[in-house]
Amino acid sequence: MAERRWVKLFDEGSKEQRDLLGGKGAGLAEMTRIGLPVPPGFTVTTEACNAYFASGHRFPDGMWDEVLDAMGHVESQLGRRFGDPAHPLLMSVRSGAKFSMPGMMDTVLNLGLNDESIDGLIEKSGDEHFAYDAYRRLIQMFGDVVLGVDHQKFEDLLHERREANGVTSDAELPVEELKGIVNCFKGIIADEPEVAFPQDPKEQLEMAIEAVFSSWNIKRARDYREYHGIPHDLGTAVNIQAMVFGNTGDDSASGVAFTRNPATGETGIYGEYLRNAQGEDVVAGIRTPQPVDRLKDELPAAYDELVETCQTLEAHYKEMQDLEFTVEHEKFWVLQTRAGKRTAKAAVVIAVDMVDEGLIDRETAVQRVTPGQIEKLLHPRFEADAVEAAESDGRFLAKGLNASPGAAVGKAVFDADTAEEMGKNGESVILARPETTPDDVHGFLQCEGVLTQHGGMTSHAAIVSRSLGKPAVVGCEAIAIDLDAEQLTVNGTVIEKGDPIAIDGTSGKVYRGELPTVVPKLEEEHELTKLLGWSDEFRTLGVRANADYPADAKRARNFGAEGVGLCRTEHMFFEEDRLPIVREMILSEEKTDRVAALEKLLPMQREDFKGLLETMAGQSVIIRLIDPPLHEFLPNYEELVKELAEIHAQGKQDPEKEQLLKAVERMREANPMLGLRGVRLGMLYPEILEMQTRAILEAAGELETEGLEVHPEIMIPLVAHPHELEIVKARLEDVAQNVEGEHGVAIKYQFGTMIELPRACVVADRIAESAEFFSFGTNDLTQTTFGISRDDAQGTFLARYHEDGVFDDPFVSIDQDGVGELMRIAVEKGKAARSGIEIGICGEHGGDPASIEFCYGLGLDYVSCSPFRVPVARLAAAQAALGHVERDV
Repeated sequence: MAERRWVKLFDEGSKEQRDLLGGKGAGLAEMTRIGLPVPPGFTVTTEACNAYFASGHRFPDGMWDEVLDAMGHVESQLGRRFGDPAHPLLMSVRSGAKFSMPGMMDTVLNLGLNDESIDGLIEKSGDEHFAYDAYRRLIQMFGDVVLGVDHQKFEDLLHERREANGVTSDAELPVEELKGIVNCFKGIIADEPEVAFPQDPKEQLEMAIEAVFSSWNIKRARDYREYHGIPHDLGTAVNIQAMVFGNTGDDSASGVAFTRNPATGETGIYGEYLRNAQGEDVVAGIRTPQPVDRLKDELPAAYDELVETCQTLEAHYKEMQDLEFTVEHEKFWVLQTRAGKRTAKAAVVIAVDMVDEGLIDRETAVQRVTPGQIEKLLHPRFEADAVEAAESDGRFLAKGLNASPGAAVGKAVFDADTAEEMGKNGESVILARPETTPDDVHGFLQCEGVLTQHGGMTSHAAIVSRSLGKPAVVGCEAIAIDLDAEQLTVNGTVIEKGDPIAIDGTSGKVYRGELPTVVPKLEEEHELTKLLGWSDEFRTLGVRANADYPADAKRARNFGAEGVGLCRTEHMFFEEDRLPIVREMILSEEKTDRVAALEKLLPMQREDFKGLLETMAGQSVIIRLIDPPLHEFLPNYEELVKELAEIHAQGKQDPEKEQLLKAVERMREANPMLGLRGVRLGMLYPEILEMQTRAILEAAGELETEGLEVHPEIMIPLVAHPHELEIVKARLEDVAQNVEGEHGVAIKYQFGTMIELPRACVVADRIAESAEFFSFGTNDLTQTTFGISRDDAQGTFLARYHEDGVFDDPFVSIDQDGVGELMRIAVEKGKAARSGIEIGICGEHGGDPASIEFCYGLGLDYVSCSPFRVPVARLAAAQAALGHVERDV
């Protein structure tokens, strides 16, 4: 077995070694291998970094010797020696993790300079100004990055000296001033206790490597990894490379270039550069860079090499590249390459263009774009310049959970009735509530977006907003909403009713005032349409949509949905013209009165289902019979008690409210989620489910007689025991036969169930004897498996669990070990008992790429998600079939 090596020269590695060399090191190795002009150097591996942490912040045995040996190879290549006072070789030390983490970790440049070698650098370069500029940069970066001196102390001194000399950039400072700054910088470090700037170049190198290793765990790096889901145990490589200098006069430059425009995806080199500057000057923002096209006029030979290098890299990697380059006395060098970060729009355009250009095939294009990019591309969004202006103007208010993507602007309103009234009058409103309930649905339908102070990613506000395609920011705990005063406050800023606010459901940010939005249309996104068409060629997993209204279904079908995977009929009951009838039905103590109320609802429900089935003609539509407890359709108990107390205090009576309160008291449950709902409601009040079934099948029968092909699938929810389904299904089959007889038409329909309880998974074979299809309701299955309430858990301990590495939020992605194992049991048992049983998923996980990949592996027939996530699911399902789900890193 070969002895482990901690260090690799650039010419010993390749692009396939990202795990070991990090992205930057693998890029440098690959560019060296294909003959591009790369300054020589070597990489200390990620394994060395992890060994460093494992041994208590000590270099692993043999690593330092390997570093010195590799340095010897670089010295022999260049004919200069690291630390030589007469002809010094200067080195850079840069981080380089497997996944790009731009700006998150540390870099040190110009290592090897000291009070002796500065004279050798002056003699060899013939440029005293350049030499002292390099020395002050080293001391400043080393002091900040390695020694931990407050970087502002250095910046304050530089600012003071620029003002005193009447210049705007450090490059314009006279050489005598630079000498003074070097001494002052040394003094700043000397004033710090227990730190000193080392004059020994090898000590500089050793300390710099340790600093880069340690930067893997600094807060900004950890926060970045948390946000992007990058594991914390990968470690960073350290790239040690010979310095080349873009600050040696006007025949030198440093820059950054992309092989295509990262904002639009347009072909052609895009980037910026600065003459007489080092690389950090380009990104620091102190000097204004020039567009890279101007380089062809100022340094034409270097520009030609840049163009050739860009073409070589893109052809080699078959991917848009981001590269850093330096021109030293007209000699072109490339210092780094990586897959370029790009906007969602550019990602799609580049992938499609590269197929058209013959660089990549369709499979690669489909795997190249991330599901998150598709989601960003299709939701309304704020113009980037407007967001930047709003934040610089102090109009940013707070940040909550990005529950439903998209951007929305409107007048702040604090109750659903006002939202409905203003919305119907053509005004744009944002419904702001401490939290929302089903009673607020009419406000949802007319508002532009929803903002709540409390709640999690699967709170009522979040779920309903996603189902309606409305932007939502939930759990925004920094704000305080006062319903009585009809205002919200945050950090002293007060937003009154009617004041304009803007919410970004993609980022979770809330702004005061209006921001302009851009609303993309799928039919206008030609490249995306083409990419999704290719996705459909590869995927085998069906994609349906959760849709409660014809408008939702139409939107979903336009986005490529192949049916409706979940229609929640209870949402229809909350509409203003129906709620009084629903309450009349609930308050009826006699069955005859209850049936009379249901007869009033029947034509309304029939028209609902007719519109939905007509919109999705030729495709399956799964309609879930009423699921929530009946008390949710009644007023809030506490509010009723308060109202009656006020009436009684005035010596008055209100018999109607008294009766309502008694009904609410009668139906109150300690834990409604586990109470009288779903199939249990159908067992006690079968007439409710019978009315809904009749409405569905009468709608289907009418459409069939009109020549339309429809496929209603009737879902009975919350089944735990096979006998529940047997009894309810038998009753509903009688209704179906009566409808067919009355209409004289055979209707294609199915009865199935939602699998959302652990017991249902375990006895799925027996349930499948009655159920013609299964649909996993993974929200409730997750709650009942973990024994937690999603809203309470997300608002309290789940975030802490994630931070502590206990487990991730199971309501975001399916918990594959627990919930997923129950799903696996249900699939296997269901298929064994009923050959050809249709099995899908309709919970919130249906739009999550990782969950889609898992569902594909289970052999499900389809996933169902909100209409706006249908394109995301189409891409994710294709990537699952191709064995590669692209992550948003």
